[in-house]
Amino acid sequence: MSSTPLFTTPPPPLPYKRTTLSSTTDAAATNFPPSPDKLALLLDKSNSIHHLLQIHAALLRHGLHQHPIIKFKLQRSYSSLGRLDCSLALFNRTLNPNIFFYTSIINAHALHGLSQEALFIYTRMLFEGVQPNEFTFSSILKSCSLEHGKMLHSQVIKLGFDSDLYVKTGLVNLYARGGDIGSARLVFERMLEKSLVSLTTMLTCYAKHGELEGARLLFDGMVKKDVVCWNVMIDGYAQHGMPNEALVLFRRMLAAKARPNEITILAVLSACGQLGALESGRWLHSYIESNDIQVNVRVATALIDMYSKCGSLEDARLVFDRIRDKDVVAWNSMIVGYALHGFSRDALELFHEMRRTGLSPTDITFIGVLGACGHAGLVKEGWSFFNAMRDEYEIEPKIEHYGCMVNLLGRAGRLEEAYELVKNMKIEPDPILWGALLGACRLHSNLDLGEKIAEFLVDHNLANSGTYILLSNMYAAKGDWEGVARIRTLMKDSGVHKEPGCSSIEVNNRVHEFLAGDLKHPKSKEIYMMLVEMNGWLKAHGYTPQTDIVLHDIGDVQKEQSLEVHSEKLALAYGLISTQPGTPLKIVKNLRVCPDCHAATKLISKITGRKIIMRDRNRFHHFVNGSCSCRDYW
Repeated sequence: MSSTPLFTTPPPPLPYKRTTLSSTTDAAATNFPPSPDKLALLLDKSNSIHHLLQIHAALLRHGLHQHPIIKFKLQRSYSSLGRLDCSLALFNRTLNPNIFFYTSIINAHALHGLSQEALFIYTRMLFEGVQPNEFTFSSILKSCSLEHGKMLHSQVIKLGFDSDLYVKTGLVNLYARGGDIGSARLVFERMLEKSLVSLTTMLTCYAKHGELEGARLLFDGMVKKDVVCWNVMIDGYAQHGMPNEALVLFRRMLAAKARPNEITILAVLSACGQLGALESGRWLHSYIESNDIQVNVRVATALIDMYSKCGSLEDARLVFDRIRDKDVVAWNSMIVGYALHGFSRDALELFHEMRRTGLSPTDITFIGVLGACGHAGLVKEGWSFFNAMRDEYEIEPKIEHYGCMVNLLGRAGRLEEAYELVKNMKIEPDPILWGALLGACRLHSNLDLGEKIAEFLVDHNLANSGTYILLSNMYAAKGDWEGVARIRTLMKDSGVHKEPGCSSIEVNNRVHEFLAGDLKHPKSKEIYMMLVEMNGWLKAHGYTPQTDIVLHDIGDVQKEQSLEVHSEKLALAYGLISTQPGTPLKIVKNLRVCPDCHAATKLISKITGRKIIMRDRNRFHHFVNGSCSCRDYW
């Protein structure tokens, strides 16, 4: 089959033949140049760099490359197709460029994140005596720093563009990016007209910085909402620890007939994972497949993360195995999932499998691997991976990696080794790291080292509620009630409050939350009747409550009563009365599960014949037939 070369005169067109971009481009290359209007249209329609280069060659051949409109469109087309270098070269060869040329090249640099270069061109424009217009300001404000943006804001006011909708929206975005919420709000409130874009910009500002009340007030007042507005609000809830609100708003979005996209799905999957809401997560997975939403690597990785956090490693692995071209993020998600559940050998085996594919681990990979070592007490392997980060993979350990090592050494009882590691770190240890070491001191009853660490944290204003609680618990375990009273006085004087234990369970797509001794649930009467029944089962099987862990100066009877109404047991009791016999139960707790609840749940799993999965602050516990997957090492 023959074809006509590009830069030759084609044969006369057949009657009624439709003209295509390619054939018109061929015509542009002949000795009969088309009109500038037709060339301008060609440039507007050009959607590949190959076509654009053909048109540019034709312009040079016919001496039309200096035509102002054509040159402007050519410059703009190059930058829109990713060839900023060609666009800038054209601009630099333009004699006395006007405001349109300047604005176009400034906008191109801003869109590529080259704020300094955009600012340099803007300065050059002013030096050449070219006055900016509203489009110039809205372009340069897209990527400039807050410091430079404030200077530009003064020029906006000076030149009378402070009432322009696009410029004001750019200013709101500028202050929002820079974290100056007050200035963003002030500019926004002074806007006489507010477009959907400006409303979304302010909504994003509120949501990104955690001002969710202000965001919701603005959101509810919006007459028109597109999918971006819904995404911003749902993701704001998910990112700032309000997953319940994220799910409720997602249901409202569906009721409003708004169509979710990939961003929506990622935010809602995150919310399901935070809550441990497996039923909701499975429903969402089904929704994705039923509505032809592409399960790309990002969505698949979010599904793995959700299933792992909701206690279903089987579902997580199914999703993982279906990913064709797995990137390192997908591998990381599955490795971290195994580690979170305490399946350490599976996590390490998956790490080696990933290496055999040729992929290199990232810092996140090593958080998963070191976490897996910590849950199984694999000290030798942990040190090997930690040292390999720098020596083999040239990854500098971060505070999270040191935290994993402190947790690994601390749980293994190697407190002095962990303490030396923290003291010799190249980076400054944070309160979370010290808290992990303090927790290990509590676990192994090393009051001397615990006091030393707590004193350091208090003296350096690094102490948080966990610091005081752990130290108080260590005193209580030793029976030093004066020490306990002293710590509690310190907490009161410092305005520090203990985080209450909270457990949740999902039943019929609804998440039910319980605090210790909670009486607010509509089925409290039935729940407490089940607690009585549970205590009868436990005693019949020879169970003795671990009253020694109740760190209050009260009698044994009161200690037993205190243990009976822990939030984990309330959630477990509700699950037993609300589901069919044999149904697995999944419970999420915000703190570390207490030893008494851990022991009681093991026995209840055997008595009821149910699998009970509990996620606490550190890991998952799979209770089956009287045993736990952690092997009592947690």
